[in-house]
Amino acid sequence: MAISDQQLEQILKESQLLGEDQLKKSLELSRSRNIPLWEAVVSLDLISDAQMGKLAADFLKVPYIYLSQVSIPVHLLQIIPEVVAKKEQIIAFEKNSQGLKVAMADPLNLEIQQFIAKKAGEKVIPYYATAKDLNEAMRLYSKELQKTFDEMLQQQVEAVEKGQAQDVPIAKIVDLLVEYAYQNKASDIHIEPAEQQSLVRFRIDGVLHDVLKMPIALHSQVVTRVKVLSKLRTDEHMSAQDGKLQMSLPEEELDIRVSIVPIVDGEKIVMRLLSSRSRQFSLGDLGMNDKDLAKVKAGFKRPYGMVLSTGPTGSGKTTTIYAILKILNTRDKNIATIEDPVEYDMEGVNQIQVNPKTNLTFADGLRAILRQDPDIIFVGEVRDKETAGIATNSAMTGHLVLSTLHTNNAATTLPRLIDMGIEPFLVASTVNVIVGQRLVRQICQKCRLSQMMSLTELSKQIPKELIKKHLGDKSQLRIYQGKGCPVCHNSGYSGRIGVFEVLEVTEAIKELIAAKADADVLSKKAIQEGMSTMLEDGLQKVAHGITTIEEVLRVTKE
Repeated sequence: MAISDQQLEQILKESQLLGEDQLKKSLELSRSRNIPLWEAVVSLDLISDAQMGKLAADFLKVPYIYLSQVSIPVHLLQIIPEVVAKKEQIIAFEKNSQGLKVAMADPLNLEIQQFIAKKAGEKVIPYYATAKDLNEAMRLYSKELQKTFDEMLQQQVEAVEKGQAQDVPIAKIVDLLVEYAYQNKASDIHIEPAEQQSLVRFRIDGVLHDVLKMPIALHSQVVTRVKVLSKLRTDEHMSAQDGKLQMSLPEEELDIRVSIVPIVDGEKIVMRLLSSRSRQFSLGDLGMNDKDLAKVKAGFKRPYGMVLSTGPTGSGKTTTIYAILKILNTRDKNIATIEDPVEYDMEGVNQIQVNPKTNLTFADGLRAILRQDPDIIFVGEVRDKETAGIATNSAMTGHLVLSTLHTNNAATTLPRLIDMGIEPFLVASTVNVIVGQRLVRQICQKCRLSQMMSLTELSKQIPKELIKKHLGDKSQLRIYQGKGCPVCHNSGYSGRIGVFEVLEVTEAIKELIAAKADADVLSKKAIQEGMSTMLEDGLQKVAHGITTIEEVLRVTKE
């Protein structure tokens, strides 16, 4: 890094972006975990990575570039070889009459600038980019590998079709599929047999995409290879099996959760890629606005009580809780979790895996944790009356309890806890804050374009008062969508972001809980007190060109 911890400390003091206590806390975290001060500040969610980048660029007296918002042409990317780019943390992103603009982690490195200038025959104009931003941009090199992956996979498929199955390196095919999925930011790989062929699909941004059709003769060999890697029984074909494997990629040691189930045409594999990069988010990165962020922070900064994240499966609940845990994870806190499964390892946190075979349930694990003198407890999910009761009592007795719950919105969570047998006065006195959330796909920034839509047309789907509040009251409203390009697989979307509603349990809400008010009454009161619903938060993101009306309606309509 071009800036030392000592220099960064001085920059932060002079900028006055951090209070004295916040800077002290960041320095303590940096020392205790042996991580750079930059990483400590960002992980505590005090300043975003992009803001830190601007500060560093000002200090180094070079312009700042946010690569995530720049479209980099392939011919410019190829000016700097991938090996050099990754080693030196440098990437070419634009060329004009003044010269070649390059983003660098160390823009003071004149030697590499001279090398690039000589190779390109152009004057090099250095820009500063953060390490995180550069690492994301490096994936563009991998996109060039996709053609290679396709060709290699096709060669293996053709070998099977020619009856040379014994010559097919199955291990290589499985490795290629995982690497290809990882480079495309897929969360899951589906390998499903049919009568004539085996279909490989990747879930990217919550949507399944067909990527490869393999001869059915290859399918059983792929299943066996995955079973061997996951330490599952290779002679069992009629029952479901779950396992876990680890694969070494250049970027990280990738944990993969494996599920194999028998279906009519054979055994179907689903592999969940548990990439650590998908947990490198701060609460702000997840899409929470400043007002909601302040409510959540107030909720988890209290020494006891419950912070709940709610929504359907795949709505990002666990990601939100992990982002909170990352902030709370300091040396003076004993944090314990009970999860099913433990998806991501967190250094300094005691994580327990639910195991039905040994009768280690959420409830039993939670009881065990309480004997371990914890300060903060994360219960992966409140599923039943017993777990809910123990979690609530833990929150009453001086512990901060974080958990997730499957409910439609924030307000529904409170009656749901009462339905589980928790006394209303206990719910009212223990729950600090509830985060309701969904995930929407973001418009691809590389092919985003704007269009006009009539207020009349829009008001058929959304209440007119909400449209006027968030999008304006003109007869024609400007909204955005993605045209579709190779970067976003012609979908018009790239990446996902959360839409949130944060219900703070105020004195008025407590009174309604004690009176066993239903979810509609609680929701109306929370809105009166300033809560923005998920639909409103989504409309704000539509107004800023982050997502589309269709996406917001898709996830918020009940």
